[in-house]
Order: sequence, then C-alpha cells, then structure tokens
Amino acid sequence: MKKIAFLGVGVMGSGMTTRLLDAGFPVTVWNRNATRAEPLRGKGAAIAASPREAAATADVVIAMVADDGASRAVWTGKDGALEGLRDGAVAIECSTVSPEWVTELAGLVEARGGSFLDAPVTGSRPQAANGEVLFLVGGDAAALDGVRDVLRPMSRDAVHMGPVASGARMKLVNNFMSAVQAVALGEALAFSHECGLDPVGAMHVLANGAPGSPLVKTVGARMMAHDYGVNFFLRLMRKDVSYASDEAKRHGVELRTAAAALARFDQAIAAGWGDVDFAAVAESIAGRTRET
Repeated sequence: MKKIAFLGVGVMGSGMTTRLLDAGFPVTVWNRNATRAEPLRGKGAAIAASPREAAATADVVIAMVADDGASRAVWTGKDGALEGLRDGAVAIECSTVSPEWVTELAGLVEARGGSFLDAPVTGSRPQAANGEVLFLVGGDAAALDGVRDVLRPMSRDAVHMGPVASGARMKLVNNFMSAVQAVALGEALAFSHECGLDPVGAMHVLANGAPGSPLVKTVGARMMAHDYGVNFFLRLMRKDVSYASDEAKRHGVELRTAAAALARFDQAIAAGWGDVDFAAVAESIAGRTRET
C-alpha cells in the first residue's frame, strides 16, 4: 500500500488520519504541536519531527492546516515537506487556502518532480471522523485517479473540479455561502426573540420550511443548545470568507453579503467567540460576550 505522510492533525486531520490507519495504510504524521499527534501513535501512526522527515518516505503527502501562512510554512519553511518530497510523489493540499497560493505551490511541487492536487474538503469534525468528507479537487485528472484509493477511506467522493486551484475556488464559494447562511440564521433568531416569538417554535419553522438547508438544521441545533464545541473554528470561517471575497474581486464580482458576514464574524471575535465553533456567531449577534 502507498505510504502516506499527513501534516496537521487538528480538528479535521486527526479524523482523516484515523480513517487512513483503519484502512491499513502506513501513515507518518507531523503536527506543529507534537503532543496533539501522540494519540495517533497508539493507532499505529509514526510521528515525525518535521514535515521534511514525514515526507521523506511517503508516496503521498497530505496537508491539512489553518491558512496560507501555515501551509507555506509546512511546505516551504525550514525542514518543510518540499525538502523531503520524493520524485514522483503526489502532494495534496487539503487546507482551505487561497487559489494564488495553491497555484504557486503546484509549481514548486512540480519543480521537485512531484504531482500536485489541491483538494479541500466539505464537512467538519463529524464527517472527517466518519469518512464522509467530500474532496473538491483541482489538478490533473490522472493524478487524482492515481490516489483515489487513498482518498476513498476518508470520503464519500472526490469530485474533479478542473485544473489546479479549481478545488480551492469551489471551497471558497461553498464556505462563503455557508457563512452567510449561519449569520442570517443568527440574525433571524435574534429578530424572532426580540419580537417575543417562542424560540423553539421559530427554529422549528426555519429548519423545516423553505430556509431549512442542512446547514441551517445542524448549525441551528448548536445555536439553540448554546453548544459550541468545535466542529469548525469561527476564526477560520472568518478567514475563509475573507479569502472568498478577495478571490471574487479578482474576477470582478463583489460579494456584498460576504462583507456583512465578515463584520458579524469580526464582532464575534472581538466578543471572545473566535476559538469556538462558528455557530457562536449567534451569541455576539444577541449581544453576549464569552466568559473566559
């Protein structure tokens, strides 16, 4: 079986790595905070001291980190994965990062003799743990076909979106819409509350009527329960909307609802909700500050 290096085993990466291990793949992991990688050792993973060390024996190198800066550091920093990348290896960037950066990274990987796919995922912690994420893939279709056996245990599918950066662009479109829905729901719940409507009844109507998307149902349940255990950090959703807005501008599109969502996420971060689940945007909309 292909040897895998997995770089970044946080909220998403830990679940995805576990799925690979359960499928029998030999996996070496690296995480910036090494102690967070230790639980995977008991599941059969090897722990590397650096991205370079993790990549050195791998046929497929997968990264799942927070943003452009973290991705750049993992791939190109001191002892970065590119220094250890084997000729013919496949590098897969699963982080939600900017199309500009993945385009640059693709060139760096190809210069090292590797193949590159940008393959961000839809879904959050539960989908990663259950092997139900959806990979949105940009890059060569033949390269994707060559790693479908690796992606399969982690996902319900891997959709080829087009050339390099197509996956990154689709992920930004997806998360832009998700963020706007979450903010609209938080505002709707605050609106209904201030009108004196029963909150349970209002949520029932929103979840089961025309607005009732899967996101409204799942995020609404967390808002109603005030349960903000992290499936997706609020601060990272804010980052994704910012990337989406910038990318849309490059293509001549103004995302006005993204600007409104960014303002709401900034308000939530200022109120102390940045390091919990993004459903907590409802708390700051309602005027509540997080107690720390």
